[in-house]
Order: sequence, then C-alpha cells, then structure tokens
Amino acid sequence: MNTAQDDPFGTDETRELIERFRAATTGLRQEVGRVIVGQADVVEHLLVTLLVGGHCLITGLPGTAKTLLVRTLADALGLDFKRIQFTPDLMPTDVTGTDILEEDTASGHRSWTFVPGPIFTNVLLADEINRTPPKTQAALLEAMQENSVTIRGAQHVLAPPFFVLATQNPIELEGTYPLPEAQLDRFLFNVLLDYLDGDEEMAVVDRFTTRVDIPAVTACTNAEEIVRFQWLVRQMPVAESVNRVAVDLVRATRPTDPSAPEVVRRYVNYGASVRATMFLNLAAKARALLEGRYHVMSEDIHAMALPVLRHRVLLNYFAESDGKTVDDVLTAMLTEVGG
Repeated sequence: MNTAQDDPFGTDETRELIERFRAATTGLRQEVGRVIVGQADVVEHLLVTLLVGGHCLITGLPGTAKTLLVRTLADALGLDFKRIQFTPDLMPTDVTGTDILEEDTASGHRSWTFVPGPIFTNVLLADEINRTPPKTQAALLEAMQENSVTIRGAQHVLAPPFFVLATQNPIELEGTYPLPEAQLDRFLFNVLLDYLDGDEEMAVVDRFTTRVDIPAVTACTNAEEIVRFQWLVRQMPVAESVNRVAVDLVRATRPTDPSAPEVVRRYVNYGASVRATMFLNLAAKARALLEGRYHVMSEDIHAMALPVLRHRVLLNYFAESDGKTVDDVLTAMLTEVGG
C-alpha cells in the first residue's frame, strides 16, 4: 500500500506544511487585528477565499473599512496589491491593459507591445465594482475563471495566486450597474460587512484618532506558500455523507427540485448552480483546516452556506411584496433542510 497516496496528511512534508499553515494563519489574524477592529467573521471568510483560490464580493456601507481591510490583508500576505476605482467612464483596457504600437527610432520598425493593466497582480481590489458599466465589469470574467487575459487574440497568463476582492455599496442605486448573474457566480462569497458594536467602535476611535499613521503590518507568508496552502486544502478528506449535505442544500435552493421546501417554492425564482456545490465543499474544507481539524463536518457546510449562496439565489416578486430578503429565505431553508 502506498501510504503517501492514500493519506497525503501522513507524509513528513505535509506535516511540515500543516505546521507552517497554522503559524501563517495565526499570524495573519494577528497582523490584520493590528489595524482592523472586530469583523472576525469577515476576516475568516476572506482567509477561506484565499485558501480556496476564489474571489470575494464584500458588500458594506461607506466607512466600514472595506478598502482598509483588503489592503491590510494583502500586506499581511506579502502579496502584490493593486486597486482599481471603478467609475462609469472606466474602459475594459483600463483593467486588462492593451497593446500599443511602438516605433524603433533607429530602424523605423514598428511593433506591438503589450502594456499590462492593474489586473496583473496577486490581490486586486475592485472598489465599487457596481459603478462601472457591464462592458467593463465583463473584463474581469476571463481573469476570474481562467486566470488569464486575452488581448487582440493573445492570451496573457496571470501569475498565481490571483484574487479579486470586490466591494460594493448596497444603498446607492443612482449611477450603479448591478452585476450580472454570470459574474456574481464567479465569486466564492458575498460577505456582508456590518456596523461594529459599541465597544469595537470605541476601540476604532481610540486607535485612529490618537495617531496619524496606520499601524505597520508584517508579511506572514508569500505567494509560493499560499499556492501550497491551496493544495493542502484540496487534500482534506470529506465523507460522502457530508458531501451529500452540501448537494442537498444547494438543490434545495431550486424551486423546481422535489426537495425544495415551501419557503423556496414560494419566494425563489432561480436557485444556485453546481458551481455553488463545489464552492461550498471547498469553503468547508478550508474552514475545517483553519479550525485545526483534518476532516469536514456538516457544521462546516452550514457555516459557509449563507455567504456562498446569497448572491446565487434570485427571489421573485412575492418575496419583494412580503418584505423577504435572500438571507431570510436561506435561513429558513437551512433550518428546514437541516443536515
């Protein structure tokens, strides 16, 4: 029997990687906590996103530190970071880059030269992504799915790891362009960044009104190590019964499925796709490993269900008339389906 193949966690190399994983993730939480007050769940969701190799949509009101959180996390990860402020006049080439025609002054020969855009980075902050038209939003689609950009028929590969962390403001409607379903489905999570409680808000005031500079953050890992952590997450074993929980939850979001509860049949127009099932499985693996476990439980599936599903489920007009939100419907579904 080949033990290394049957049990990838049984090798010395993997044990060493696990120890490094623990040290790095503990350090990341500590370094982010030097700047960001509270928001422990959001920080965990962002860590899961990075460990899965996915992308995250952060929905929050102005002044809730969305941009600061992403920048701080990128610094703590030791990764290249770039930010794009999405505006109505932003063009696709402002995101991806473009070919320019250059002339050699000596020979007079002209040639095309590719000038990379800000998308060529490790962590891309797409700030207020819903403020730019669909044509520019679509410039991210290939990069988010294929980790590459095609310009004038030539494919340019993005160096791993690559993450899009996009923010959007949920209360402003004028001058915004809702993300199409195809692009929303590319995001692993839709994380809600809410207000802090009173004590945390006091801590923010104390921390940032007594000094001019933001506390320095030390990098805890690097790009190569993060790629290895992503491999480690995928080696996590998942029992068939736990996988069945993930499948059943996603299928229960589809109103035409026989397993869909009454709340879904009444309020949901379209449910989640198979991609949601795969993301739910991967997110549960990452959560289990972050908690120091080497097996996935149904509790991990349920804990990741809301951020994985909330942007993939489309409600109908009955939900709007009854004042039901996506989270209301999904919470009721999770209670009824169980697992």
